[in-house]
Amino acid sequence: MAMILELPHVGESVVEGTIGKWLKQPGDKLTRYEPLVEVITDKVTMEVPSPVDGSLLKILAQEGETVPMGAPIAELETADGSNGSAPTPESVPTTVAPAEPTPAPASTQQSATTGTTGYLVKNINPVGPTGGGVGTEQENRGADQDEPSAPPLQPAPSTSDAPGGSSRPSPAVRRLAKEHGVDLAQVRGTGMGGRITRDDLIRYVEGKQSTPATSTQALPATVEAGPDEQHVPLTPIRRMIADAMVRSVTQIPHAWSTVEVDVTGLVALRTQVRAAFQQSEGVDLTYLPFAIKAVAEALKKYPTLNASWGGDKIILKRRINVGIAVAAPHGLVVPVIHDADRLSITGLATALRDLTQRARQNKLTIEDVQGGTFTLNNTGALGSIVSYPIINHPQAAIVTTEAIQKRAVVRDDAIAIRSMMNICMAFDHRINDGAESGAFLQAVKSRLESIGPDTPIY
Repeated sequence: MAMILELPHVGESVVEGTIGKWLKQPGDKLTRYEPLVEVITDKVTMEVPSPVDGSLLKILAQEGETVPMGAPIAELETADGSNGSAPTPESVPTTVAPAEPTPAPASTQQSATTGTTGYLVKNINPVGPTGGGVGTEQENRGADQDEPSAPPLQPAPSTSDAPGGSSRPSPAVRRLAKEHGVDLAQVRGTGMGGRITRDDLIRYVEGKQSTPATSTQALPATVEAGPDEQHVPLTPIRRMIADAMVRSVTQIPHAWSTVEVDVTGLVALRTQVRAAFQQSEGVDLTYLPFAIKAVAEALKKYPTLNASWGGDKIILKRRINVGIAVAAPHGLVVPVIHDADRLSITGLATALRDLTQRARQNKLTIEDVQGGTFTLNNTGALGSIVSYPIINHPQAAIVTTEAIQKRAVVRDDAIAIRSMMNICMAFDHRINDGAESGAFLQAVKSRLESIGPDTPIY
């Protein structure tokens, strides 16, 4: 029996995914749970397995094509005796397979094949950083998530006359259209079945602003490389990063603030305990866990920085989940330390080492990058002393820690040589004003400057 395989949902605000690579071709035999296609969304590459024994009849979404969640991506032929029904959650391994084979989390079952395979779960929290969204009521209460459900196999969807092509525009596209006052009926969709993508809408808005008398927006023509140029095609991940940055700066009114922090005590403490810590814990003690701890403690005092914009309300997050920007081989990723405020310096250092290692090995799971409520970026590791970060949409703010430098400063009317560091913050001016953001930065500063030889790290 021929059945349609849909692109499974991976979060309420993740509205589309890019087909990275088909692992099977039309005519190939399929085994249930066998990896079928790699899908890239929010900088995590996941394997979608075959839900049935049978064969691949037809590929409906080509490699490199971006399609909405729930859209048909392939037509399958089920084997004799199979009714094509999706298995129960208890019978499948839990979902996420990165681009390279990786061990599943301890809470998941292992597949008999190399790597982790299974069904992409539904009804989970948004994926960060580029797919982040307003958390669910269940997430904000810190409640457990529902059991994952398998992607449905359904007959091919029928077309409709709704604006945006055969499929209804995604919530993100409808929201963006409302913000810019755009009638979606006037926008030409280039997605599957004529669906309007975010890029289509952005091109329409930009074209309308530059040529208001023109009602029809043509796609930009291909530009040939000049004799002194090299054109590098965008990878799906690079395109997603670009889209995320555009979404953040177009939807969030950014404001910036910077304070100078005397971290002489922090430097002395780290120098004092670093060798013993490395020997006992097997982890290098960097400055970043101390910064994470200071930020997490300050967020408890200033909850409007641990929030998101809800249109007609501000949504405060009950949990403090700090995302850490990591430069991975294929692009920027933001793995999340969940409940960072409950961890000691040692716990934060261990969690940080684990996440950064797996990020650089392309072995992060969906759970590793979802649910972030605030982002911290250690730009000082790159030699930066002042930066103006872009907020990780839809969070309320992002903080950078800059390079520590010895400088001559005035202390008690005398010049002293101190270890100084800038901390910079971009914040959503819809949610916070200068008073709140300034007070938050001062709280982080105070906590970092109070670190000394007696500060506990366990």
